Amino acid sequence: MFRIQSLPSWPTKKTCEVGVIAAWQDIVRKEIEAGTGALIGMSVDQRGMRTALRIWFADLDERRGPFVELKPHGLKGYRATLGFGTFAGEIVRQIQRAGEEDVQLAQALVDSLAPDVELDLFGQERGQWRVHSGSFRLTATLRKTTESSDEAVARVSRDVVVPLMAAMAELIGYDLVEEDEGASSSEEGAILLATVRRRERNPRNRLLCIRLHGERCLCCGMEPRKLYGDAGDILEVHHLEALSLLAVPRPYDPGKDLAPLCPNCHRAVHTRRPVPLDLDDVRTFMEAAQNEHGPL
Repeated sequence: MFRIQSLPSWPTKKTCEVGVIAAWQDIVRKEIEAGTGALIGMSVDQRGMRTALRIWFADLDERRGPFVELKPHGLKGYRATLGFGTFAGEIVRQIQRAGEEDVQLAQALVDSLAPDVELDLFGQERGQWRVHSGSFRLTATLRKTTESSDEAVARVSRDVVVPLMAAMAELIGYDLVEEDEGASSSEEGAILLATVRRRERNPRNRLLCIRLHGERCLCCGMEPRKLYGDAGDILEVHHLEALSLLAVPRPYDPGKDLAPLCPNCHRAVHTRRPVPLDLDDVRTFMEAAQNEHGPL
């Protein structure tokens, strides 16, 4: 009698997907924590047709705050879906109390998604969306990538998931530098300085600033990552217009009011007080010094 040997059990497509997506976690965590300024939690979610990596803020239970589900889409694409957990009512109410400046920065972060990323806000307009309830959803879809798998995941994390999570971090209020609301009119200059410092130190402002202007100093042109490699994440945010000089208050625009500077140029700009030097002034000083002493 012939005995038929059982065939080997080959892994299913879903099993392979689980392994691949589980391997994304270190890449995704590094990009998101650097970009948002907040610690995150992650898990592999197999409940849907495609396996997803579920991402949330570590200090919140995934059911009590915003989350992003990142999953493959099509053959070479990715889709990120932003939503809120079942018991996120308290965080949603906290988000609804966010100041107008925080809302504007959150909207600008989402609006900074690359043109090849399809954004669906489910009936709301780009640049004007609000979180009205826990049913808020948005999806960002990148239909085709040309990079290798790890490079593609890093890019999607950096260019899609990070802006979405950073927008939520801004609305929730992570790492805020509080201003002294009880200051008297004689302390107006101190309040303006505190506002500038808060904007310059906010990690989401820095993220948006670099996304819009690129990773180079707008004063000297240095690109720290090309010079220092992995140690080159040193660009700082500079508030371009001194608030004390505004004759008529105008809405703050994080896309136009901030510039990325290397630490040296940033310190040079602030050598004049209370009103910092213009970037053009510093460039003029640099040109004069190079003409006298030669290039560095």
